[in-house]
Amino acid sequence: MRHVGCEAHGIRLPIIITGDDLPGIIVDSTLQAIKSAGAQLKEDDVIGITEAIVAKSQGNYAETKDIATDIKNKFGDKEIGLVFPIFSRNRFLNILKGVAAGAKKVFILLQYPADEVGNPIMDPIQIDDLDGELNGLVTAEKFKSLTKGFKHPFTNIDYISLYESSSPNVEVYLSNDARDILKLTKNILVAEIHKRSQTKARLLKAGAELVYTLSDVLNESVDGSGYNPEYGVLGSNLSTTTRVKLFPRDCKDFLNHVEKLFIEKLGLSPQLLIYGDGAFKDPYLGIWELADPVVSPAYSEKLGGSPNEIKLKYIADNDFSHLSGEEKQNAIINVIKNKSIENKYNEGTTPRKYADLLGSLCDLMSGSGDKGTPVILIRGYFDDLSIG
Repeated sequence: MRHVGCEAHGIRLPIIITGDDLPGIIVDSTLQAIKSAGAQLKEDDVIGITEAIVAKSQGNYAETKDIATDIKNKFGDKEIGLVFPIFSRNRFLNILKGVAAGAKKVFILLQYPADEVGNPIMDPIQIDDLDGELNGLVTAEKFKSLTKGFKHPFTNIDYISLYESSSPNVEVYLSNDARDILKLTKNILVAEIHKRSQTKARLLKAGAELVYTLSDVLNESVDGSGYNPEYGVLGSNLSTTTRVKLFPRDCKDFLNHVEKLFIEKLGLSPQLLIYGDGAFKDPYLGIWELADPVVSPAYSEKLGGSPNEIKLKYIADNDFSHLSGEEKQNAIINVIKNKSIENKYNEGTTPRKYADLLGSLCDLMSGSGDKGTPVILIRGYFDDLSIG
């Protein structure tokens, strides 16, 4: 019996800069790591590549002035309502600076008690105590007074005050109904990540005149800036105080290049994916870590599928409860070997897409700090108990 199943390894790379031959660096670094471990790379192994180094190698950056220019191009010299951004210095502050620089005035509408990915802006226990006080459109001053200057438990930041101080032409309001922004302006920029299309449709139906989402901002280059045709500034990160790194583009072409190099050097290619935020939730505050528009913007065809697994606990306690020891083990292995697409033993398993599961694993492995492993090698993920 084999005693090791799935395993994941961080692959160290040099610091990546714009113009680097990233596909070559990834392939060479992975092969060196495999050799040093005395192992072999297989077609069912998985190589995850963080979106950050792909975007950096592409030079996919933009300045806040580029955002401002695009806002002016789209809205003209108008007041703008900025609806439901997340609470984040890294993810949103520079975007806000750019929007404010390109607009006559910006009315920000925040939701409570938390943003769409779970960052709190008040103690949720206060909701019941403030029943009736938070109806309709609430000013930032009133909200801060009612919530007693709440600060984020992890970052210790008052995000209302932070966003208010970003520019003199910014005003902050709060409501959980996006349509309340229409009391201030009919020109809207929807800042939500995952519900942006739904909110845009709702606002247009309610009488908004001009509605864009953050996926429309820098979806084309402005004066030579970086851009992303599908996601715009969604998935961007703070680079400097005036610059953002955008989500990478042309990701499928990039993976095709990596695959070709693996085949040239090894005669085969592992499964590949580019990953951003993992789709997992913090158990303490309930923050859903998926601030990127997707977990993986590109991946090998196989990783678009979902697991078809046997629920071992279920069949062990039900179908084979009368067996024990080696006889029970062999009976379970036989079920695994003969499982079909119409698997009746998957009770309780979660049929998420491989790319989302693997992307989450990669993100947990690489982190966002100083580990220096922006490439993750996952071995044995597609193995099961029947494979010795």
